[in-house]
Amino acid sequence: MIPERALIACEPFGARLRATAAAAAIATGLTAAGLPEPDVCALEDAGEGDVRAMLEALDFDPRMRRARAVIIGAQLLSQDTLVGSAVFEIATRARQGGVPAYAIAAANLLDPFDARVLDLQVIIQASGARGLTAAGRRLAALL
Repeated sequence: MIPERALIACEPFGARLRATAAAAAIATGLTAAGLPEPDVCALEDAGEGDVRAMLEALDFDPRMRRARAVIIGAQLLSQDTLVGSAVFEIATRARQGGVPAYAIAAANLLDPFDARVLDLQVIIQASGARGLTAAGRRLAALL
């Protein structure tokens, strides 16, 4: 049986859009396009401390295995910021778990090789609540 729900793992999109609000905007776009309500994993503290411990506390791995896809929301995708980041860890876990991963980012500075190493199916650039909702609608057509 193919899981129906996506898992949104979202970091804050700057100081003005917390992770919970950014994930909710993406979820609104997915549901507006007809997909079931996604599982939302807000990564409010993604830049602080031990990323693995944070994902463990959020029960991330079992949630990911139950998902049809992982959608990673991040302010910035950049080669310089990937190592040790939540984005890198989540993309790696998704790849190892056989779950397709997609990304929505305000800024994407990854070259095609880096995106391929992360095994991101698609990267959509969007910012602000309205842009994230539109990105969610676009992504729904791909899931």
